[in-house]
Amino acid sequence: MGSADTAGNVLYVIVCAAGPAGDVGRLVALAQGIGWVVQIVATPSALDFIDVPALEEQTGRVVRSRYRKPHEPKPPRAHAIIVAPATYNTINKFAQGIADTYALGLLAEAPGLGIPVVMLPFVNAGLAARTPFRRAVDELRAEGVSVLIGPGEFEPHSLDSDVDHIAEFPWGRTLDVLAGRA
Repeated sequence: MGSADTAGNVLYVIVCAAGPAGDVGRLVALAQGIGWVVQIVATPSALDFIDVPALEEQTGRVVRSRYRKPHEPKPPRAHAIIVAPATYNTINKFAQGIADTYALGLLAEAPGLGIPVVMLPFVNAGLAARTPFRRAVDELRAEGVSVLIGPGEFEPHSLDSDVDHIAEFPWGRTLDVLAGRA
């Protein structure tokens, strides 16, 4: 699994520790089907939610979750980033410019570099109703980040409907939005 690209634009898929994370391979397949070279970046907590060997086989790339060491090859530069599922913590930290993980470091610089970012949150209604979360979504949107939550997008789930909401997670919607931005 080398770091050199042979063809195609590079899409970073940042996956967070939330219910749908185990199905991120669906997004990878959809993206690859339209020509993206996919690099998975997992938050440290997400590593327990995903099948790392299966995703590495599917993408042909090492799943990244930490900054590289000086002797390790540089990963390809992202042409676009999708964060799915995006958690309450990741959304709030991204809006505040916190870069305490590799995934957040990538996100922190993306708007400043002009890299399109699409986020598909997976949060419950209680968290989505909080002022810090609503403020974070508004601030990210003001910076040009597409946050797919709310009316006409993916709605927050109740604490009782988590499993049903996982099955309905609209992975493909992120690519539709990205196609209109990239």
